[in-house]
Amino acid sequence: MTAKHTKNRAGRSWKRQIAVLALGAGIAVTPAHADNAVRPFDIPAGALATALNRLAESAGLQLVYDAAIAEGLRSRPLRGSYTPEAALQQLLRDSGLSYRIAENGNVVIEKQALNYRQDPAALPAVNVIGNKAYDPNNPFNPFYAVPDASTATKANVAIMDTPVSIQVVPRSVLNDQQAVRFEDAVINNVSGVQRSYGTADMYESFIIRGFNSTEQNYRNGFRRSMGKFDVSNMEQIEVLKGPAAVLYGRLQPGGMVNYVTKKPLATPYYALQQQFGSFSEFRTSVDATGPLDNAKTLLYRFNGAYDSGESFRDIVDHERIFIAPSLTWRPNDRFEANLDLEKRHDNYMDDYGVPVLDNRPVNGRRNLFTGDPAFRPRQDNTLVYADWSFKFNDDWAIKHKFQWDETDIVFGGPGPNGKLNADGHTLGRWVITGTSERRSYSTSLDLTGKFETYGLKHNVLVGGDWFFFNQDAPDNMFASSDWGDPINSTFDIDNPRYDTIDVAAVNAIRPNWFWREREDWYGVYFQDQITIWDKLHIMGGGRYDMAGYGGFGGTSWEATKTGFSMQHEDKFTPRVGVLYQPWEWLSVYGNYVESFGSNNGRNALTGGTFRPQSAEQYEIGFKTELFDKRLSSTVAYYHLKKTNMLTTDLSTPDPLDQVAIGEARSQGIEVDIKGQLTDNFNLVTTYAYTDGRVTKDNNGTEGKRLLNVPEHQASLWGTYQFTEHFKAGLGGVVVGKREGDTANTFQLPGYTRLDAMAAYVQPIGKTRLTAQVNVYNLLDKEYFTGSTSWIPTANVGAPISAMGSLKLEY
Repeated sequence: MTAKHTKNRAGRSWKRQIAVLALGAGIAVTPAHADNAVRPFDIPAGALATALNRLAESAGLQLVYDAAIAEGLRSRPLRGSYTPEAALQQLLRDSGLSYRIAENGNVVIEKQALNYRQDPAALPAVNVIGNKAYDPNNPFNPFYAVPDASTATKANVAIMDTPVSIQVVPRSVLNDQQAVRFEDAVINNVSGVQRSYGTADMYESFIIRGFNSTEQNYRNGFRRSMGKFDVSNMEQIEVLKGPAAVLYGRLQPGGMVNYVTKKPLATPYYALQQQFGSFSEFRTSVDATGPLDNAKTLLYRFNGAYDSGESFRDIVDHERIFIAPSLTWRPNDRFEANLDLEKRHDNYMDDYGVPVLDNRPVNGRRNLFTGDPAFRPRQDNTLVYADWSFKFNDDWAIKHKFQWDETDIVFGGPGPNGKLNADGHTLGRWVITGTSERRSYSTSLDLTGKFETYGLKHNVLVGGDWFFFNQDAPDNMFASSDWGDPINSTFDIDNPRYDTIDVAAVNAIRPNWFWREREDWYGVYFQDQITIWDKLHIMGGGRYDMAGYGGFGGTSWEATKTGFSMQHEDKFTPRVGVLYQPWEWLSVYGNYVESFGSNNGRNALTGGTFRPQSAEQYEIGFKTELFDKRLSSTVAYYHLKKTNMLTTDLSTPDPLDQVAIGEARSQGIEVDIKGQLTDNFNLVTTYAYTDGRVTKDNNGTEGKRLLNVPEHQASLWGTYQFTEHFKAGLGGVVVGKREGDTANTFQLPGYTRLDAMAAYVQPIGKTRLTAQVNVYNLLDKEYFTGSTSWIPTANVGAPISAMGSLKLEY
């Protein structure tokens, strides 16, 4: 590496001559960059000349320029994985400087032509040498490959260096698929993940590697309270496979879904999108970001969405209002602070899908709604998030985060008591009304550092966190005609009639179901990622939890508050992983992880709380990066066991008594491939074989398959950029047969669904207009997306439908 420039203004003329002579001399034997592959960079903000020197050293570039043109200029931090030319472009952005490649291969940096203003829409593309490259946070980035992720390690580490399976769904995939629902973005693009249904469609939850995540989703590494999520301010979605309790505390062992929000940008960007589709779907979203001051130390971003529409399901409709402003303050190259606010209002209809007859959901009734329009639930959510970080130097940093999340829910609507009656067409229904208040507070403090000892490179994390969650349901009411309540709740699927439930009789029934729940835990954790010979990566760590939890429902709200108590337990959980990279394109890895699981509730027999669930996982696999690191893949085999599950206590005569001795096992193979075969061809393909079964139980379910878990599932999605303006895509999802309940008394048939898209981009001055249409379920197949976990119903997939979009960006 050689970076040639002058040191001061004196003698500028002759030094320019030296630079010019150098271009024609023997320096040409060193090319501009012998290797144009994507590689990690970590260059702090500071003097532009210093940043250019660091870039030249790490990328092997020959830079030739007059130091006077860089004097007084500063660069932004450059962190992440880029090709060398993309990294250079990021450092020079908004500097008034440009670069070109001389005939001898050197990179010449010079002032831009006067009155030249680079179009932000053109910033991402680099056609100088090699392949195009984009800033991962650039809104115009069309590529699917994401080399780095933070969820697995709480640090921005290359996925190829991380000895766990972590899959990333970038914003470009969401845009191409027009995934306006969070669940679609996840289950269509990540192996081994299915949707889980609890109380109708009230919460978005997933089944990962066979185990239900129980409404535990994460935002920027912090757990959300139960609810729905809007994709308008999501930059990417990261799915960590296997137990993640070491860094995130108590959660289910299959894995975690963490979405990373959009950040304010120093380069102005504005977008307005109008989407419209089948079943009166109407969605308007806006995205605006840029600096608030000339020095670009204070940045803002605003995301908002209004979404309303009906459904292929009778009576069902929805309305959402969502806003998400955020601020970033960077007074210098060492300190950064962020503040986010989210407000969401959802007004919708509870929908439990179609009922079950014998061992199958009823066919030919995908528009059948078994609820009642007299009851309409709603949710109101407020979230405040803040963080600050300080870099002591290039190697050591500290970061503090805080999140406050609250959701107020108004319940309302009928649900089926069970399968269809013996006559094959009538159904008993219960009705629920009431409210629930959910609050959570989260905070964490992390110290990260890099150092070397005896040739070993360490990347350490030491931290602690606190999480508090409370839920109060003080006035819920259940009623049903089957239980003798005079509310007329019976339903006939052959003659569906609505507004038949006696609402006055429902309201006359006093509340009869109450619930209070608390979680309060502290955790301290450590992690060290050791690199030996630049090929062997060893990750070790552990977490010590001090957890309190409890849940109780009494005969009245006063009795519930009086009878509520907390159980406390401490536990240490380890994690060990090893990754070996014999070649730059291949990593072979394995890990062993333990997990501190969810609360099992209260033991009615003893008055105490059951032991929490726990889990352990063994995993081996390999990762590849091919085609100049544009196409990545992960292949993993895992064996995961979950223990302390509740089952019937056979030592007592009461069949309702339980004991925490149950076990379940999931094992399988997962394949995820994502990226670019060429600059024009993007691809996502997944496959999962999942063998999930109950292995120990007193309820007669030993050997039964786990609920809603197909043995085989796969997906394929690809887009091709035919011209500069036109792109088209095609894909499909294949899901095998699934068990509809834990006793395996009914099944959901397997299905195949095909989707397609086409988009045309038309530049209009310095803006661009994108017209796009997506068609879903091209073959109009009838299929079921999943069954409700505690009642025999099946949620129905949409028939053939379309989504159109007009998006204006600047």
